[in-house]
Amino acid sequence: MNKNYGTIHIKLTEISQTQNINKATIMKRADVQRTQLNHYYRNEITRIDIDVLARLCFALNCNVEDILEFLPPDI
Repeated sequence: MNKNYGTIHIKLTEISQTQNINKATIMKRADVQRTQLNHYYRNEITRIDIDVLARLCFALNCNVEDILEFLPPDI
């Protein structure tokens, strides 16, 4: 039996729209590949690379908590 503990939502779409920054700019600033960035945008990451997360924070001039959001399980 798998227990649902909730999930982590990566808010890159929201942040990039708020800051009016496109993916190409984020890729350049964070030095990440388009494929990797797209996985973060689509919340397809199962293990977060803290180096990539730090580079995204740098590229977006934000904190980790601005990018990651805990969504509790539906009870």
